[in-house]
Amino acid sequence: MIDRDIKQCLGQMIKGVQVIGATHGGARRAYTSHWFEQVSFEEPIVMASVSPKHDTHPLMVEAGEFAVSILAADQIVEGQYFSYPGRKFEYVAEEYLIDWPAAGLPVVPNAIAWLRCATFQRMEMADHELFFARVVEVAPGRLKEPPLLYSSRLGWRATGDKAREPGMSIRDQLLDRVANSR
Repeated sequence: MIDRDIKQCLGQMIKGVQVIGATHGGARRAYTSHWFEQVSFEEPIVMASVSPKHDTHPLMVEAGEFAVSILAADQIVEGQYFSYPGRKFEYVAEEYLIDWPAAGLPVVPNAIAWLRCATFQRMEMADHELFFARVVEVAPGRLKEPPLLYSSRLGWRATGDKAREPGMSIRDQLLDRVANSR
């Protein structure tokens, strides 16, 4: 069990929301994740964290690949639906998944973008397993839409206004300081 203070501090982190789906042996499943990240600049490598208790986990293991739907801020219904094990809802909302045409992997319709990922390494953690994968195919969707965000302390959010004024470059200001300090 995580210490209460640690949990509150970690809960301040806000992350993008994705639905990760896999298929194998005629079954297809998906789950909502905010523990999915790009982990390399040199290669298109990503990491997905999934509980072995989730019904998507064995499909991801057996298939060796998975799809990622990056959700837009207006897709909170889909995000909420897949945040619970599908068996709780008896998989009643089939309209929330379509098959990626070329790959047959389950994705959420109208997402910001879709990523097809091929697993090359797995790492067991205390209660989750990390899947490291290469992005082998992408399909852009509604790229200009704001993404859906989640924080365990703040809940579901949409991206907001820009954090700096238009035309203002913090990087340029810092480079000027360096140049003027010589």
